[in-house]
Parts: sequence; C-alpha cells; structure tokens
Amino acid sequence: MPSLRHLAAVTLASAALLLTGCAPDESSGTEAAATREVTTDRGPVTIPAAPKRVVVLNYALAGYLYKLDVPVVATIPEDANATEGRFSDFWAAEAEAEGTVFLPWSVDGFDLEAVLAQDPDLIVGGGIGFPLAQAEQVYDKLTGIAPTVLVSGTLTTWRDQFSFLAEDVFDKGAEYAEYVTAYDTRAAEVRDSIKPPPGPVVFLAFTADGTAYGLVESVGLPVEFADLGIEPAPIFADGGFEVYGKGGDMFELSTEQVGKTVTQPTVFVMGFNGDFTDVATLKKNPVYAALPAFAEGHAYDLPYWVLRGDYDEAMALLDIVAERFA
Repeated sequence: MPSLRHLAAVTLASAALLLTGCAPDESSGTEAAATREVTTDRGPVTIPAAPKRVVVLNYALAGYLYKLDVPVVATIPEDANATEGRFSDFWAAEAEAEGTVFLPWSVDGFDLEAVLAQDPDLIVGGGIGFPLAQAEQVYDKLTGIAPTVLVSGTLTTWRDQFSFLAEDVFDKGAEYAEYVTAYDTRAAEVRDSIKPPPGPVVFLAFTADGTAYGLVESVGLPVEFADLGIEPAPIFADGGFEVYGKGGDMFELSTEQVGKTVTQPTVFVMGFNGDFTDVATLKKNPVYAALPAFAEGHAYDLPYWVLRGDYDEAMALLDIVAERFA
C-alpha cells in the first residue's frame, strides 16, 4: 500500500507536469510572437509587435500613427531648419496627449544623438522627398539605435503609405479598412454632388522663393482629383519634363515654361510646406494674369497641406472640393 509520503510526491509531480504543460515555452515561438518581420526596400526588418516608443522621422507620416493609436514619442518639424515645430491641426490633440516632442532637424540631416536620447524601440522614416533621402544616408546608424522601417518612396499616395504602415508594420488592417471605407463613402458623395470646373486642370505648387512646380498628373494629388471627376492635364507626360528630387511627384517650371505650358482652363495653386502665395498675388504677375485659367476666373487656391496629404488631410480636401464646386 503506498505511503502518504509517496502519494504526496506523486501529487506534486503531477501538478508540476500540469504547470509545465501550461507554461510558455520560449523555444516554441512565444518570444518570437513579440516581434514582427516587415519587408522593406532595405530587406526584412524585425520590429516589436507592440512598440512603446516610436520615433517618426517624417512629419508627413506621423498622422498615420496617431490614427492607428501607435505611441509616438518624437517626430521632426515640417520644415528642415525650423526653430520649433508645430503640431498639425489634424493630430495636435493626440500629440499633446501622447507627450510627443520635436527633434532637431536641418538640411544637413537628423540629429542622431537626439534620436538616441528618446530611447526608441522603433524608428519609422522614409516617405516622399527630403526625409527619405536623409534617412537612407544614415540608415545603418539608425538601425544601430533601434529597428528602423523606411516607408518606400514608391508609395506616393496616402492609401499606399497608410496601407503599408497599418497592415505591414503595425498589424492593424481592420482599422485601415474602416478608415478607407469612410473615405470612399465620402468621396462618392462629393463626386455625385459637385459640378467639376472646366478641364483638364493643372496643379501648381510654389516654394517660398516663388519657384513654380507642376504636379505629375499620374501620382498623388492629381489622382485624388481624378477620382472625383476632375481630370488632370497630361502636361508632364506630354512636356518632356524631369521629376524634381526623389519625390517623383513634381517638376520645376520656369516662368517662360509656365506661359507656354499652363494653357488649360483650370489651375489649382498651393504652397510647398507653407502658404507662400495665392491666386490674388499671382495675378499681379502679367505672366499668370494672362493664363486662361486666371483670366477666366478658374484659378483656385488650395491649402499647402493637400500636396502630400495624409488620410486626415485627404478627408478635409473632400470637404473643400464639395464646398467650392457645389
């Protein structure tokens, strides 16, 4: 007959086996479940599945992370060499609640010591234009600080960027789908309610020094307008221009080229990273005053932030179009 001591030993051993069976087995993949692998232009990157301290090295990308409720500890100002940053009206409340800070940023590059001081567990950079070029230059140094995901410069629309961040990086495809459905529903309402201006249309962006840039009609903002029934003119495709920089969405126009090229019945005008000019100001220049769109009253101002808008800005643009062309 088994002793009480033997029965107790058997009971303890059985309990231990049960606990062992229920305990996480780190070698079986539980530890790996705390990370995700993201495919990027730089190859696969292993990142935390639920990052807690994310640094965003492109102001234009920060809004997506706030929409996805991802903790952003720091980002950069909208303009390089800015003495201080200002949160976008579309995500200021979230940034203030999160305690997001601005990191120093100049035309010479990012302040890597400031990035390191934030103790990030994930760095998100890339996107369109200057921030992408700078991130690529110091990518190896950034990865030495924390896992770094660069949004490809080939992702030129808010849908592409948002999809990559939501689905590939943060595993929040369901949230992304809800946002896109809301946008598509509103876009259909706007498309059905407006009377489009005479087309085809041209988009011009101006820097602070007055340099004019046309927008490539096959990417970005012109495509958003095309979806609303406002067709962009193929001036880039037909004009033999070269894209400016790494953005792939703009091309420079001299004053002479403006006079010869922008002969379409409608023109949209905006600034580049600031509201540097408007239709009323441009009309004081005889070159612009003579353009058909300006002469016939079909030149329209747009806020600068629509140029490379994120989701919130794309939604706000729908309201602008609906009101202007009702």
